[in-house]
Amino acid sequence: MKVLVVGASGQLGHALQDALRHQDVIAWNFDTLDITQRIQTSRAISEVSPDVVINAAAFTNVDQAESDRASAYRVNAVGPQNLACATDALGIPLVHISTDYVFDGTKIEPYHEFDQPQPRSIYGKSKLAGEEAVRACTRQHFIVRTAWLYHTIGKNFPKMICQLAGKSEVRVVSDQRGSPTFAPHLAQAIAQLIMTHHYGTYHLAGTGGTSWFELTQALFAHLGITAQVVPVLTTDFPRPAPRPANSVLTSLQDPLVLLPPWENGVREFAEQYAQDLKVT
Repeated sequence: MKVLVVGASGQLGHALQDALRHQDVIAWNFDTLDITQRIQTSRAISEVSPDVVINAAAFTNVDQAESDRASAYRVNAVGPQNLACATDALGIPLVHISTDYVFDGTKIEPYHEFDQPQPRSIYGKSKLAGEEAVRACTRQHFIVRTAWLYHTIGKNFPKMICQLAGKSEVRVVSDQRGSPTFAPHLAQAIAQLIMTHHYGTYHLAGTGGTSWFELTQALFAHLGITAQVVPVLTTDFPRPAPRPANSVLTSLQDPLVLLPPWENGVREFAEQYAQDLKVT
């Protein structure tokens, strides 16, 4: 199978290349293909003629999106629309990665695929616009919502919090809950999903839910870090973009693909992170 991965330089892009290493993978980053350009996108995909396209490209700076709305919408909405139009014209399935930020976070229970999106931030609104564009342009689509994505490469919360571990005290938000997702786990799930023809919207995230505070406690325990983790409120760290108080994801779909519990991802991350530190 020939798989085109767009946004290949990101956390998920790297993980997808590894998960799909037994397939014929073409990995493009933004320098190779600017998905906001419709004609360029259509021509490039037509020339490569892949069996499936995975869109892992996104404008992910949640706070910057509040002040740079045009860029957020170009990458998160126009880009997916261009990919959807191009793949539909060629009869190629499209996998589009979306986010828990399409929900407002006011629900007490976990969010499933049929809950009504109600994004509060520009980032969430632009990602929802991308979902809607994909659904409108092509029937052969997998829309995959995930949450709190992290890897040992790239910028993410676990790596950032580990860099603060030298302090005697680390303050971490305790009133936001989500589903931490280890990028290699998500990539493996997507690799399984594309082998099916069960198109639609899926929630694929680390099973279960936790807070940033509890995530930090678990991570530090695996790494043997003794810094005290102090719970604080979201209001103690004001940011330009609102965060969902609860964005734990669950699925009502048949269990075609399930991710491991979020705790497993934290453990695997810690093991790999510690090994990387030894190498360097």
